[in-house]
Amino acid sequence: MRLRNLPWLLLIAVPAIAAPPELQTPEPVIYLADNIDEQEELGWCIDTLGRGWSEQLQTHSCKPQGGDVQFAYDSEARQIMSVEFPGKCATLREEPSAGVFFDLLDCSSTSSAQLFSYDAETLEFTPENDRSRCVAAGAESRAAGPFMSRDLVLAPCASTDAALKQWIVKGDM
Repeated sequence: MRLRNLPWLLLIAVPAIAAPPELQTPEPVIYLADNIDEQEELGWCIDTLGRGWSEQLQTHSCKPQGGDVQFAYDSEARQIMSVEFPGKCATLREEPSAGVFFDLLDCSSTSSAQLFSYDAETLEFTPENDRSRCVAAGAESRAAGPFMSRDLVLAPCASTDAALKQWIVKGDM
């Protein structure tokens, strides 16, 4: 069959459809819109490294019971805040650049390292002082006991896979 015999044929590029997680974590919660490779389809949440309190943040399987995977976005303060550890906020470890990691430190309204914008259309978090970079899950997943984890990093928005940088924000503090 030749295409010239089909003048009405239209080819349309369709983006890959994300596979959303089967989220069980109670609100408030911030999680990736795509389940990516989370083995139990729990999704990926912002989390403290290890069990309980830690100053280091990562991306982790969303735990059904909540706890240290529960974070909320305060749009007025422009901060990503821990629910489990009140008064603690996601903080850039260094000046914004690709590959920078996040810590969980005391919330401060004067710390530019804690100020993020959330775009509800693109589902992206960007630092206030560098809109070309996005809060993203690391590209590689690893075992974390019965769950899975990834790094939580700042990545170039333009070249980062949407599955790693599109976050859903549910619930308020």
